[in-house]
Amino acid sequence: MLKLKSLIESGDPEQISTGFQFTEGPVWLPSGYLLFSDIPANRIYKWTPGNGAMIWREPSGNSNGLTLDREGRLVACEHGNRRVSRTESDGRITALADRYQGKRLNSPNDVVVKSDGVIYFTDPPYGIDPKDREQPCNGVYRVLPDGTIELLADDFDRPNGLAFSPDESVLYIDDSPRRHVRAFDVRPDGTLANSRIFADMDHPQPGSPDGMKIDAEGHLYVTGATGVWVFEPNGELLGVIATPERPSNCAWGDADRQTLYITARTSVYRIRAKVRGLGPA
Repeated sequence: MLKLKSLIESGDPEQISTGFQFTEGPVWLPSGYLLFSDIPANRIYKWTPGNGAMIWREPSGNSNGLTLDREGRLVACEHGNRRVSRTESDGRITALADRYQGKRLNSPNDVVVKSDGVIYFTDPPYGIDPKDREQPCNGVYRVLPDGTIELLADDFDRPNGLAFSPDESVLYIDDSPRRHVRAFDVRPDGTLANSRIFADMDHPQPGSPDGMKIDAEGHLYVTGATGVWVFEPNGELLGVIATPERPSNCAWGDADRQTLYITARTSVYRIRAKVRGLGPA
């Protein structure tokens, strides 16, 4: 924990909103508010400092992971609609990916956007009945600017959260049932190579690796058993930010991007950091 104190301000995470069913997918918008999903409620909420949370979109397609593309448009993984969508500047919602090789996706879970605009997402089957499954694997995919969808990895049990290193040379992806985080080298063409185990997150308490984010120094923040686990770029565990409820995801926010917002079951929490976070800006 002493090492963690060099990154995180002292004190416990502050609960800023509660009363939800299952929160996920937080993303901070530059205009000064947080969006997050309540998956079973089929809603996206907007939380604004001083005003609290209000329904921003209903229905949301049972959205899970949310992010922004390079034009500041919302990109959402929708469990219920089995797709990745984008909200256009005029409010229209466009489907970016809902099928691969003619078959419906499972239930897109989390998503990141590379600096070149390419969208990477995970597709475990958490949001569908087994009888409705069409894909032969729980894959990791990317969506190219021309709309082409490519399968990048097919050997996960349940791929979940994902995040790029600061220089985008490494893509981290966790596998929830296996309770570990894998790292991949990102080739110049954006495909993945050299898969290896980056961190083992097995723990006696319930909770598997889920959503993750990274800071400007390359530390990886992964939600898991008991809280948010923080790792050095070499995989060394620095400590765990303990949360009152089991966390599902996190995101950097505020004008200085030094507040870590954490979705955790029925609530949303935040804690201040001493380093700047990376992510949608």
